[in-house]
Amino acid sequence: MGTLYIVATPIGNLEDISARALRILREAALIAAEDTRHTAKLLRHFGIATPTTSYFEHNKLTKLDLILGRLGTGDVALVSDGGFPGVSDPGYELIREAIAHRFTVTPIPGPSAILSALVVSGLPTDAFVYLGFLPRKPNDRARVLSENATDARTLICFETPHRLLDALADIQRELGNRRLAVCRELTKLHEEIFRGAVAEALTHFGLGEVRGEIVLVIEGRREAAPAEPWNESRIRAALRDLIALGIERKEAAKQVAAQSGWEKRTVYKIATEV
Repeated sequence: MGTLYIVATPIGNLEDISARALRILREAALIAAEDTRHTAKLLRHFGIATPTTSYFEHNKLTKLDLILGRLGTGDVALVSDGGFPGVSDPGYELIREAIAHRFTVTPIPGPSAILSALVVSGLPTDAFVYLGFLPRKPNDRARVLSENATDARTLICFETPHRLLDALADIQRELGNRRLAVCRELTKLHEEIFRGAVAEALTHFGLGEVRGEIVLVIEGRREAAPAEPWNESRIRAALRDLIALGIERKEAAKQVAAQSGWEKRTVYKIATEV
């Protein structure tokens, strides 16, 4: 029985492919490619003659039997147009079925647009949430952003050039004027990494036509700055103001304790003295 290799391929610069990935692509009996024409350029560049078959969004289910059958006699390498197959690219269904049929499934690590954008964004990298492509429809896009508005982790998503300005406007409306990085054409000739607030990004990318593949890295919700602790003078002043309004000392102490963070018993003791 063969092994299904999940092979990460360059997201732009062909020099980013690993020696192990090249060996697997040479030795496999078959390469299942998201776009055989795109993959052919990679294979020609490195002199690889392994047969290929298409495996993309609209034939991924009909091709399952063919690829599983080839796994019965040899290794198959799964590749997408760039990065790791299965991450916003075809692959999940094939991987699931290969596991169900007890084939070995092995990752061949390599380039990742998600991680590349994250590490150069200047935003926290200790925890993040990947949202995939933001929805095309404005209402759906706003819903997804709103659902993640309170998450303190860094948010990462893909966006297309013609929807970038609309997406940035929705991000500003749903998440506020947060810091973000707009990473365009990573590892390619015209690579651009914009870092700044959402409003600044809207101005920058509104100046001309936007092209290329885009990854957005968005700051998570920031914790509110801790309130300044109340001192006893402030406690006494607040109590005097409430009592002057005719509020009973017990109720005044309760209100001030809730606002100041002091224990109610301590505040009431002070209230008996003012």
